[in-house]
Amino acid sequence: MGFLKSLIVLIFQFYVTIAQPNFTFQSPCEGNVTEYPPNGTYHTNLNTLLSSLSRNIDSDGFYNATVGQDQNRVSAIAQCRADVELQTCRSCINNATRLILEKCPSKKSAFGIYDMCLIRYSNESFIGTMSTDPRYTYYYNRDFSDPKLFFNQYLTPVLTSLRTGASAGGKHKFAANVFDAPDFQKIHALVQCTSDLSAQGCYDCLSAVYSSLPDCECYAKRGNYHLMPSCIVRYEPYSFFNESLLTEAPPPLLSPPEPALLPPPPAGKDDKTAQTVIIILVPIVTIVILIGCISVILMRRRKRKLVTRREIVEGLSMEDDSVAESLQYDFSAISAATDNFLDANKLGQGGFGPVYKGKLPNGQEVAVKRLSIDSSQGDLEFKNEVLLVARLEHRNLVRLLGFCFDGTERLLVYEFVPNASLDHFLFDPVKRRELDWERRSKIIGGVARGILYLHEDSRLRIIHRDLKASNVLLDAEMNPKIADFGMARLFAMDESQGITNNIAGTYGYMAPEYAMQGKMSVKSDVFSFGVLVLEILGGQRNTCFRNGEYVGNLLSYAWRNWREGTTSNLVDPMLRGSSGLVSDITRCIHIALLCVQENVADRPTMAAVVLMLSSLSLALSVPSKPGYYMQIDVSPNMSPIQQNKSRVISESNRPDKSKSICLSKNEMSISELDPR
Repeated sequence: MGFLKSLIVLIFQFYVTIAQPNFTFQSPCEGNVTEYPPNGTYHTNLNTLLSSLSRNIDSDGFYNATVGQDQNRVSAIAQCRADVELQTCRSCINNATRLILEKCPSKKSAFGIYDMCLIRYSNESFIGTMSTDPRYTYYYNRDFSDPKLFFNQYLTPVLTSLRTGASAGGKHKFAANVFDAPDFQKIHALVQCTSDLSAQGCYDCLSAVYSSLPDCECYAKRGNYHLMPSCIVRYEPYSFFNESLLTEAPPPLLSPPEPALLPPPPAGKDDKTAQTVIIILVPIVTIVILIGCISVILMRRRKRKLVTRREIVEGLSMEDDSVAESLQYDFSAISAATDNFLDANKLGQGGFGPVYKGKLPNGQEVAVKRLSIDSSQGDLEFKNEVLLVARLEHRNLVRLLGFCFDGTERLLVYEFVPNASLDHFLFDPVKRRELDWERRSKIIGGVARGILYLHEDSRLRIIHRDLKASNVLLDAEMNPKIADFGMARLFAMDESQGITNNIAGTYGYMAPEYAMQGKMSVKSDVFSFGVLVLEILGGQRNTCFRNGEYVGNLLSYAWRNWREGTTSNLVDPMLRGSSGLVSDITRCIHIALLCVQENVADRPTMAAVVLMLSSLSLALSVPSKPGYYMQIDVSPNMSPIQQNKSRVISESNRPDKSKSICLSKNEMSISELDPR
């Protein structure tokens, strides 16, 4: 879909390009030009004057004005080529005023030329004064076989006649013609001065161009384009102005043309026929290209789906053919189970699509994750979850029941976990009351055993990479089940760490060495586990943490209270009041701080963590400073409700990603996936 949108934008821009005058030259404010202060009087006068140019330009295609006094005075002229219609002229001037401010900000003088119009402004009085500086020359890349013959016998007489015609051409100061030249060429020539010049000023400006031609490297070229603030001279081996308009209203000449000067050819049916053919062909060609591109996109998408499905089935078949077949569901069966994905059955919205509750024909309740069709990373995430979760079996991991591919539909079918995710309880001031110490302790231990299984006890070594409260589901007995393996990374059993350029996970839970350097290991999940434990004990998120007058993040707050011996400040008020629980909670805080230490080597493995949680007699080492690399920018005057809505994170140690928005309620993950 993204490619299709880009194609439509390109086609739209193509039509706009046809409708607008071609931009051939624009070079304002070159050299040592005085600057004006932003938002000052000169700035205001300039904006006022430039905004008035396009609407005030008259049917003769010229307008000049002056605004302001003394050092804040600004003068401007706008002029279109005499063969340009008024509406096109105003559009050209409007574009020029916008571009000249973009290309030349804060400059008191600027000059720019489109193919069909020019604009000039300055803090100095220049209206009525001839100027040939700056001057720019463009020329055609091919030479005449006899340049001297062309220049002396063909070009010079024509330019001389055009100079005379433009000088006496009234307000337009414009003249043009078409003549035959050597090498079977037909040359189109045009000259124009700004309408503020006198006849003599126009004559002198064009003469300045003519006198320099014999010494110019462009002398032998078949086409030239000379641009100056007060006049332009152009001749090309192709038509670039409206010849029919000139034929109907030719500019006056003071003297008859030289013998070599031929009158412009009359407008005939051929030009109108060519225009009609172009108008008909362009939409047809565009539609054909669009249909072709859409067909290619659909074919590639279908091919990608088929390849992904084959890879999944083949991957599962390597283990057991019966497993691969039993995990595939028909789309009709899933659709019927969810009442055609009824909104009332929607459980939530994840980073890759919505999740629905459903009931299979055998009465089993399921949770169906429906990946978004336009998700650019959906195929990788889908393949990840099927190939990994289908091979995992543990009471603290959510169980994958099957998958479905049908056209653009990609569905994952999980066991239904009735109590949603941990964050729905933990960060809700009302539901948090259901999480007494016994339940929180059970959740901490269950998550630890689930991660240990991924790291050491399963047939595969897996780093979850996105362990957080929203990815821990709670069953009817409030037992934790780790979910969402879309960003998990598979390691060989003898592999201990790896490096990736694609950081995937959630800020606030990611270990600093992974977030900043892409270094991941089993200790990355240990860090995330430590953050999660502190959240469970405190009942608040790591990011945008606030406790009384303290505003910061949870890790730094926990570390400060640990060093000061006031760890009770960290504990959720709903857990306080029972002296028998203090030692257990303090021990969990101690273990969590060991998990979030800045030095990777100092963090325990999940096997050690499970042992420390289960054995109260085991001595614990002294933790070092945690890797609290995230600094939180929250106003002390902001209410907790406002914090939950705005929550701005600033990562002080992460280059090029210094600002990020705090995670929303569902904490959508950053999900850049690696192929395995």
